[in-house]
Amino acid sequence: MTQADGYLLDNRQSEAKQRFDAFASLFDPTTFRHLEACGLGPGRRCWEVGAGGTSVVAWLAEKVGPTGRVVATDIDTSLLAAAARAPVEVRTHDVGAEEPPGEDFDLVHARLVLVHVPDRERALRSMIKALRPGGRLLIEDADPALQPLTCPYEYGPEQQLANRLRQGFRKLLAERGADLSYGRKLPRLLREAGLQEVEADAYFPVASSACTALETATVRQIRGRLVAAGLATDADVDQHLANVASGSMDLATAPMISAWGRKP
Repeated sequence: MTQADGYLLDNRQSEAKQRFDAFASLFDPTTFRHLEACGLGPGRRCWEVGAGGTSVVAWLAEKVGPTGRVVATDIDTSLLAAAARAPVEVRTHDVGAEEPPGEDFDLVHARLVLVHVPDRERALRSMIKALRPGGRLLIEDADPALQPLTCPYEYGPEQQLANRLRQGFRKLLAERGADLSYGRKLPRLLREAGLQEVEADAYFPVASSACTALETATVRQIRGRLVAAGLATDADVDQHLANVASGSMDLATAPMISAWGRKP
């Protein structure tokens, strides 16, 4: 991921932490279940790619203990400062443009990262290169094209407006190089990259307080882009945020597809 002016969801924006907190509430249980199955334990070496927030990094640090190592990287590490203590090492790093921070990791993990990376193929090669023989790769990414709606049950003007704004969000992502159907490709990509024992599953939140918090933070974060592109008006955004705040809407996220495999 390059830190270009066109990047839509910048970690430096005030809403970024709210989005990462919502991601943690929504997806940490699924992520931790998959990470646990990778056989983590004391002394293990992990690379958390595009870490963003601290919830996964802190969980990994607890699992590997003082004899282990967790390298947490992102193009913007401003939200990772709180985690920067042993065994965690925080680095500014672009997974799609730079060499990996080592080649002896037992585990490499990325969540909701590669869909945004312009050179996804290079990023995937880098992550596999970083694994030791027998090491595990876990990639979890969204597939907005698989379920493109904020409100899958569109029964009124509030839901129609929500889905129109989501359509605008998807358009902005696609214009910046995001692959909106990337999640479903992961099993094939991991097999073609030479990984063994490849499997995958998906998690699809349909309605929760975390979905509401994520929607609010995301729409506030991209508001200016939506309006500037003519995809919504300020009045549209204000009305949608008021509808969300009413608590009467069932808001969904795109499915998160988790795929994993072992380096031979």
